[in-house]
Amino acid sequence: MAALGRLSQLLLRSPLAQTRRQLSAVAAEHGEQAAKTWKILTFVIALPGVAVCMLNMYLKEQQHSHEQPEFVPYSHLRIRSKRFPWGDGNKSLFHNPHLNALPNGYEGHED
Repeated sequence: MAALGRLSQLLLRSPLAQTRRQLSAVAAEHGEQAAKTWKILTFVIALPGVAVCMLNMYLKEQQHSHEQPEFVPYSHLRIRSKRFPWGDGNKSLFHNPHLNALPNGYEGHED
C-alpha cells in the first residue's frame, strides 16, 4: 500500500500532471472570457435587434389597410369537395369572417 501511495505522489509531481493542471486553469479562464463575450453580444446586438424588429412590425401594422378585400368568385378557390368535420362544415378550422370568404362570398354581405 505504501508503494502505491508513493507512486501516486510521484505521478502528481510529474511534469505531465503539472501541464494538465495548467491547461485546466487556462481552459477555465477561456470559459469565463467566452461567457463574458456572449453576455456582451446578447445585450449589445441581440436585444437591440429584437427591439428594431418589433418597431418595424409595429410601424408596418400602422400603415396596413384594415379594409376587407374584394370578393372575386374564382372557380379554383374555396373548393369544397367534402364538408369539414367541425362546425357547419363550410368554414376552415382557423376561419376569420373578416378576411376569409366562403364559396359564395363574405359572411354578412348579401351581394
